[in-house]
Amino acid sequence: MADSSQALVTIERRDDGVAVVTLENPKVNALSSEVLRQLRSAAQSLTEQPPGAVVITGGPRVFAAGADITEFAGPDEARAIGGLFLDALNAVAAIPRATIAAVAGFALGGGCELALACDFRVATPKTRLGQPEILLGIIPGGGGTQRLARLVGPAKAKDLVFSGRQVRADEALAMGLVDRVVEAEVLHDEALAWAAQLAKGAVVAQGLAKQAIDLGLEGTLAAGLDLEQQLFVEVFGTDDARIGVDSFNEHGPGHATFTGR
Repeated sequence: MADSSQALVTIERRDDGVAVVTLENPKVNALSSEVLRQLRSAAQSLTEQPPGAVVITGGPRVFAAGADITEFAGPDEARAIGGLFLDALNAVAAIPRATIAAVAGFALGGGCELALACDFRVATPKTRLGQPEILLGIIPGGGGTQRLARLVGPAKAKDLVFSGRQVRADEALAMGLVDRVVEAEVLHDEALAWAAQLAKGAVVAQGLAKQAIDLGLEGTLAAGLDLEQQLFVEVFGTDDARIGVDSFNEHGPGHATFTGR
């Protein structure tokens, strides 16, 4: 069992406004209980003091291999582990900024679920994603049946969950499971560049739009439209809205320099 004082999840806050969260649990970045606790703590820190955007990454060959199977036993242990996954990945999903998973190598089980908790996913040609829990006679317990179905549709989600098969990058791109595929040597540069571009935008508005989309999908269209109206009014209280409107009136679209407030 890992020492709770050991840093298994690190945060680097860069000068360009991007925060990089790195999983560092050799050899395969298993999402042990301690890793999940540290991941939740990192996500909460990024929520309390939001950067411009976030990149989440793992190792060069394994983004994250999933849960630590040595912690599996019976229903009581499953309830505890499932709760840790729920808390950690919900905290990642709730970060009020754009989040990009830079996925090198394998992202299986809980690793795939971590990528699903992000807003966007960048992969390499050798990336493999999947929900192989069924091969152990169990089902995903970190959001795989829910976020996956919302992302790629119920039939494709059932195919992946029922079979436990691994998806290659080209198929993942075609089904919308990943958003970009780039060569391995430029994966992190591409993810960081994308995040830096987003970090220069109206990040508070991005966070409110993210909230509207994510929470809106949980309810009816009418409830989502009501939420959108509420957040539409709220965003006009930000400095960026004033800057953006004034810049448009003076210079036209695309010339505003936002402050992130």
